[in-house]
Amino acid sequence: MTLREPPNSRSVGRCRHPANAKLIADGRYRPGLEIDFQARRVRAQNKDVRLTPKEFDLLRYLVLHAGKPVTHRELLQAVWGPDYGDEPEYLRVFINQVRKKIEANPARPKFIVTEPWVGYRFVNP
Repeated sequence: MTLREPPNSRSVGRCRHPANAKLIADGRYRPGLEIDFQARRVRAQNKDVRLTPKEFDLLRYLVLHAGKPVTHRELLQAVWGPDYGDEPEYLRVFINQVRKKIEANPARPKFIVTEPWVGYRFVNP
């Protein structure tokens, strides 16, 4: 599966980090997870996963910033807009929903990890 951003995509999730370019081109982030940005499809543990638009945007933003801690404020403003920088409860709920859908064991996440007092990080393979 190949990952490509559509040419007219919104700014959410655009890759500005050349280090992540190979990950995006390959479409595999870790064994058991494939993401197709253009088709907005996700497969986890060899099963298709249905994500809401916000869940997908959240996952995309984290993947495109893989390996780097992303602050709560940055994630909220990138996915929900500038008025949501101080609403971390939205983020906690959505992160937990995404983890339940893509992680083999959501209680011990391997893809989206919490950075205490900072935010979240998508783990590089």
